[in-house]
Amino acid sequence: MKLKTPYYIVYEDRLRANLDLITSVMRETDVKIIMAFKANALWRSFPIFREYGIESTASSVNEMLLANDELHCLAHTYCPAYTDDTIEIFIKGSSHITFNSVPQYQRFKDRVGAANHPISCGLRINPMCSVIETDIYNPCSPGSRFGVTADALTSLPEGIEGFHFHALCESTSYDLEKVLIAMEEQFGKYLPQLHWVNMGGGHLMTRKGYDVEHLKQLLKAFKQRHPNLQVILEPGSAFCWETGDLEANVVDVVENCGIKTAIADVSFACHMPDCLEMPYQPAIAQALPEVDESKPTYRIGGNSCLSGDYVGMWSFEQELKAGDRLTFKDMNHYTTVKTNMFNGIHHPSIVMQHSDGTIEMLREFTYDDYKNRMS
Repeated sequence: MKLKTPYYIVYEDRLRANLDLITSVMRETDVKIIMAFKANALWRSFPIFREYGIESTASSVNEMLLANDELHCLAHTYCPAYTDDTIEIFIKGSSHITFNSVPQYQRFKDRVGAANHPISCGLRINPMCSVIETDIYNPCSPGSRFGVTADALTSLPEGIEGFHFHALCESTSYDLEKVLIAMEEQFGKYLPQLHWVNMGGGHLMTRKGYDVEHLKQLLKAFKQRHPNLQVILEPGSAFCWETGDLEANVVDVVENCGIKTAIADVSFACHMPDCLEMPYQPAIAQALPEVDESKPTYRIGGNSCLSGDYVGMWSFEQELKAGDRLTFKDMNHYTTVKTNMFNGIHHPSIVMQHSDGTIEMLREFTYDDYKNRMS
C-alpha cells in the first residue's frame, strides 16, 4: 500500500509486546490493570486489547460509551463533577463510579444505589504527594481541584467501597512507592473498611529502564498489608508507549536571522500538541541523536498559521530539502487522542502495520470531518 504523508502508523507487534508485559504484571501480582482512554482511543485497535482481557477507565460519557461499545466492558468511571443528566448515563455503563468530593457522592448516592446492576462507589483522595515536575500534569499540586485531602475527610461516608488516587505522570515505581507511603500515612485508617483501591495512572512500566520487578514487589507488599483490597492500576501511556510514529515530509525550508526552519506537512499545534504543552522535543528518526552545529541544523516548523508552531533544534547529516521524510517517533499514546483541526490543517491518516507486515488503513480524514465539527 502506497501511503501519502502525513499519517500515524501503529505497530501491532509493539502493542502486543507492551500487552504481554502488562498482563504478566497482572498475573504475578494479582492486581487489575485497566486502560485509560485519555491516552489511547484508537478503537479499531481494541480487538487486540480484548484478546488480553483489558478493560478501561472512563472520565467522560463518551469514553464510557466507547468502553461499552468497543471493549465490551463496563467502565471504572471517574469524573471531576457529575450532573443530573450525565449521572444517569454513567450509571448504565459503569461497574465502578468514583466521586471527586463527598458532596458529589451524597448528592448522587441514592441514584447509583437504585441502579439495576451492582455499582461500587469510590471516593477520590488526594495524598498531596507531588512527584511530577510539570504543573499542568500534576494532580497533587497546591490548590488542586482533584480529590479529598486527609484533613477534609473526618470519616468514611457510608457506602463508599473504594479509594482512587492519581499522583503520577510517566513515573517510576519508586515514585509510586513515595506516593503509597504518603497515602497510607494519611488515609491508612480507612483502608480496612474498603474493598478496593485504584492507584490511578502514570505507571510507565513499558518504558526501557523501568524497574518492573520493583513494581511487582511493591504491589505484592501492599496487598499483603491490605489483603481485603483489590488493587487497580489504570495507566495510559504504558499500553501504547513506543508503539507508533507520525510520518511526515518536508515541504519547504526557510531562513530568518540565521535560523533555518524546515516546514513539514504536519503541525505540532494540531498533531503533536504535547510537544508545546509539556513542552518536549520528540525524537526524529532521520536526525542525529544530538544537535551538532557542524552539521546542517534546523528548527522544525508546522504547517499552520500559529507563530509558535515549531520545535527545535535538530541536526542532520545532509541538508534538508522539500520531499525529505521526517519520522516523529513515539506518537501514538496521548498524541492521537489530543489532536485537533485548528486552521483546517489536513488531519493525518491512521494506519496499522500488523504483525505479518501487512498495512491496514484504519481511517482517512476529509474536508467533511472538518466541516462537520463546526456549525
